[in-house]
Amino acid sequence: MSAAGDDAFIAAVKPLVDAIGGEMLPPDEAGVEDVVLTWQGVEAVAVRLPQLADSLDHILAAMERRTGKPLADLDRKSKQEVVRILEARGAFSVRHGVETVASALGVSRFTVYNYLNREKGA
Repeated sequence: MSAAGDDAFIAAVKPLVDAIGGEMLPPDEAGVEDVVLTWQGVEAVAVRLPQLADSLDHILAAMERRTGKPLADLDRKSKQEVVRILEARGAFSVRHGVETVASALGVSRFTVYNYLNREKGA
């Protein structure tokens, strides 16, 4: 029962859902934790949000795609910028967030903490 307007709405929100690592599904398949989006008074699509840890992996992968190379291959200043962006997005509130980011950047946890402290002191 998807009208052309619904398809346009779904196409419009898909990049956002993809960016957060979510999954789109029909509204009638939505669970209690899913978010149902309504368009013009009709339930158009449900969004299943990722677990926070999965979301962090998704964010790291997206950052790699944007830079065009593995995060571990970035220079020090670029790695510091990645840590700043991730901190702003709440990456370090996720369990094992520092370890996950350190691994992706090819640095130690201590280095990530140094980058974080550097930002707070600046």
